[in-house]
Amino acid sequence: MKEDGGRRRRVRRLGITGAVVLVLAGMNGPWLYRFGTDKYHQYTINKPEYKADNGHWDIIDFPAEYRLNTIHAALLHTGKILLIAGSGNNQDNFDAKKFDTRIWDPVKGTIKKIPTPADLFCTGHTQLANGNLLIAGGTKRYETLKGDVTKAGGLMVVHNENPDQPITLPAGTRFTGKGNGKTFVSKDPVLVPRAKKVFDKSTGAFLRNDPGLGRIYVEAHRSGQKYETGTQDNYRIQGLTGADARNTYGIAQKLALDKKDFQGIRDAYEFDPVAEKYIKVDPMNEARWYPTLTTLSDGKVLSVSGLDEIGQLVPGKNEVFDPKTRKWTYTKGIRQFPTYPAISLMQNGKLFYSGSNAGYGPDDVGRDPGVWDLASNRFTKLDGLSDPNMMETSGTVLLPPAQNEKYLVIGGGGVGESKLSSRRTRLIDFLDRKPRFVDGPELEKGTRYPQSSILPDDTVLVSGGSEDYRGRGDSNILQARIYDPKANTFDRVADPLVGRNYHSGSILLPDGRVMFFGSNSLYADKADTKPATFEQRIEIYTPPYLFRDARPSLSGGPRTIARGASASFTSAHASSIRTARLIRPSASTHVTDVDQRSIALDFTKTKTGISVTVPKNRNLVESGWYMLFVTDDQGTPSKAQWVKVP
Repeated sequence: MKEDGGRRRRVRRLGITGAVVLVLAGMNGPWLYRFGTDKYHQYTINKPEYKADNGHWDIIDFPAEYRLNTIHAALLHTGKILLIAGSGNNQDNFDAKKFDTRIWDPVKGTIKKIPTPADLFCTGHTQLANGNLLIAGGTKRYETLKGDVTKAGGLMVVHNENPDQPITLPAGTRFTGKGNGKTFVSKDPVLVPRAKKVFDKSTGAFLRNDPGLGRIYVEAHRSGQKYETGTQDNYRIQGLTGADARNTYGIAQKLALDKKDFQGIRDAYEFDPVAEKYIKVDPMNEARWYPTLTTLSDGKVLSVSGLDEIGQLVPGKNEVFDPKTRKWTYTKGIRQFPTYPAISLMQNGKLFYSGSNAGYGPDDVGRDPGVWDLASNRFTKLDGLSDPNMMETSGTVLLPPAQNEKYLVIGGGGVGESKLSSRRTRLIDFLDRKPRFVDGPELEKGTRYPQSSILPDDTVLVSGGSEDYRGRGDSNILQARIYDPKANTFDRVADPLVGRNYHSGSILLPDGRVMFFGSNSLYADKADTKPATFEQRIEIYTPPYLFRDARPSLSGGPRTIARGASASFTSAHASSIRTARLIRPSASTHVTDVDQRSIALDFTKTKTGISVTVPKNRNLVESGWYMLFVTDDQGTPSKAQWVKVP
């Protein structure tokens, strides 16, 4: 029945357009020609009844000196938006150490440049309990395409067989192959841990030393194809003598003139929304480019995946940031994922990995969805996922309200630069006794890079994306839909004005509108011959619920509410209020936003408004700042009140 309703809305959309055409067709031909098809469209989409059914899009075009290639965006508890470009996928900026951040106030319309301490391009981020934004990782080195690589290079694994002490090798260390006789030079220092003594568990007898391992990127000391290697070799380390020379050596596979991937950094920062500046914290143990940061129930933050300082997928070494000490520690065991994996905290304290990711990594490593018990490092796979080979660049969202613990996985594409894209949506309900994926409603087109934002009325706005990798073949999808979790249907709404694919995202604003940013198409034409430029325009979608006669008011109340506690707020429209929601502010990049969640609050009506109660479960309600929305009997939301859960 709801799908019929969706068709009726589409009929209304088409019907309005048709009426406009009929009216104008009665006018003289030359005038009609001058008016043009675009005028019909503009006339249609600006009619009040059209907006009330479909919403409206507006482009925010910053002054030229404030435009930037927004790769990351986060809503701060001050109501302002942090826009991070770093080098902005521009190697000229990287080479010049030109790194960019802006703060935009969407209410006042002001924009401010923020000094940016490192290349926070393709970093990870999440909201902290104190209201700061944790940012970790970024770019150490841009990729070099095959044909542009002048020196053979790759991964050197350094072995240390000394069980008594580690060894540090400085940048510029030279490795010479015992078999091939070719010399390679390290680009960075490396600390190689001491060997581990292994004993027989039953007898206690010493068995062997397992060497400590260090990983380092090396390049041939000279340019040219003749310095490539074809097979694995052992490498003598120049400059070492005595026991160090006997105990320490390198092993490398093929070192060639192949494409070299991006390399990550260890740097980590907190961004303070009040002081509006970056604060350096201890670096991660692992360098990471394209990591995911997920907040845990105790307020600590898990950092997973990414490409390391030599451009390799981090080998399953995950770590946790403690906001109290501002230091990082490794988690138990090894667990490897592709880059930017969509990993969310569940109500039982475990972690859900949907299989969504942003790209880099082998096609047979860490691709299966499942539930991860971080404490034991146990991973339980989940069944039923459709198009499992097309989960790159898919989107994952925890459907509102969060208590239902139901996720929607949207679209996706094949691994790497594949042309494959999926029309599927998949649902999984963790309140089921045996949760498994089932298919939801299909998308009209195969969709990579779909942007999704939870709305205060318990629906989800899904927009944009492209059918092909990075919009190839002019394949951007200029469509938007609102998903209704109760009816399990999509309802087509007004079309966006700007195409969005790679390096794009969306964020719910405190007034109930949704901001869209970024897009990084490869080409600007259908024939894929003209290079595209980065999309710098910001676009705002105003949902249909804001084109009604009035919205409920909400004011007053405390700034802090403890879990399990209640708090009163003033509203002149208490009699019409039907829902109250705490919505966590977004931190979005690369179609990955694991911060999103909308929590249903119990409430009672008072003489002057309402009293809301926050759930007790800290896995459901993580510490930090939230937007408190109420909606009325028409589904129209109030403006948000900011509240903090300690």
